[in-house]
Amino acid sequence: MRTELVTVPGHPERPNEDWISVALPSSGQGGTAVVLDGVTPPPDDDGCVHTVDWFTARLGGALTELSGSRRDLSLAEILSLAIRRTADAHRDTCDLSHVRTPQATVVMARWDRDSVEHLVLSDSALLLASPEGTVRAVLDGRLDLVPREILRSRVATDALRNTEGGFFTAAADPSVARRAVTGVTPRADVRAFAALTDGASRWVELFQAGDWAACFRLLEKEGPRGLVERVRAIESADRTAGGARRWKLHDDATALYVEL
Repeated sequence: MRTELVTVPGHPERPNEDWISVALPSSGQGGTAVVLDGVTPPPDDDGCVHTVDWFTARLGGALTELSGSRRDLSLAEILSLAIRRTADAHRDTCDLSHVRTPQATVVMARWDRDSVEHLVLSDSALLLASPEGTVRAVLDGRLDLVPREILRSRVATDALRNTEGGFFTAAADPSVARRAVTGVTPRADVRAFAALTDGASRWVELFQAGDWAACFRLLEKEGPRGLVERVRAIESADRTAGGARRWKLHDDATALYVEL
């Protein structure tokens, strides 16, 4: 089994708000992986005394523990329980009803000798590669359906955040777990998988340097660090050329590659 991962902050003087973990049982019969991308709030009140990286650490830790220890629960049930546990850790000090209370995108994968389960919530990506080389991208495309002009408005975006007809993230409401994209694939049909936050998936989704299959081949050949280094090089070149394809030069970038 081959497992490689990398997480790089968008700016060296700011905390990395992503989370990544892989847990392998001593039996060697499976494992679980969790990748979160914390949502950076605007620089004003979000109703919480805690930082986004505090939130992703608490949620990521709960997801890692529960997905490894509670095989009787589905990944959606685990996400719901982990959100509730994290909310309980700060509901007495923070306004969890605030629309920008700390939140994150989620990718989870859990596998054993028979199957590979997955869960995706919001705009991080999961890639599943078959033994024949076919790559399937598991995406939650709801944020992509929101017009760009709406996303440029904080008020308009907040009106669609975690609401029907908008898009969903893991924040303080456990019921959002029902909105996640989930599925189960036979283990024999998955040779390897990868998980990317949008700071790493920019290679495909923003800069269009290749499709998902090409991205997976890059991960297989150069590893997650190779992908992130290529993203950073494109970002720097785009800045030099006066590009304006994003609202911030670099984002926290996290990538995971697991060969089963």
